[in-house]
Amino acid sequence: MNPVEFRYATEDDVDKILFFIKGIAEYEKMSDEVVTTEALLREWVFEKKSAEVIFAMEDGTEVGFALFFHNFSTFVGRAGIYLEDIFVLPEHRKKGYGKALFTQVAKIAAEQGCGRMEWCCLDWNQPSIDFYRSFGAVPMNGWTTYRLAGDTLQAAAAQAQD
Repeated sequence: MNPVEFRYATEDDVDKILFFIKGIAEYEKMSDEVVTTEALLREWVFEKKSAEVIFAMEDGTEVGFALFFHNFSTFVGRAGIYLEDIFVLPEHRKKGYGKALFTQVAKIAAEQGCGRMEWCCLDWNQPSIDFYRSFGAVPMNGWTTYRLAGDTLQAAAAQAQD
């Protein structure tokens, strides 16, 4: 695989963002729960700046996306990044785009001085659980939330392509 190119989404990309959201919802068997619209995405992601989106690109075409936002830990005393969604189109899987997106978000967190990166994963999604654990992420006791912090966050960030 060639080095992965990334780009941040712009307001003109709300249709693409919604396309990827619907794709992950279908994969997670939750399509009926998607109520967002392009107008809502425009408002909350771009006008209110409540989240950020990066795309993984192949030959100028978006093949995967990650949507994330900042949270805050009172215990750590710093902001963190919450990875809401990461998704690669089925026809582009097994090419390293998922790892590239994940480590790129970890790199963003590390560069911004974040204390940790967290996300949730469906209990039945063993391929994703195995993927996250391969970076050193651990489930939180009593939760299905995963975390990279400290050395594991730095290690994941170090795997990102510059």
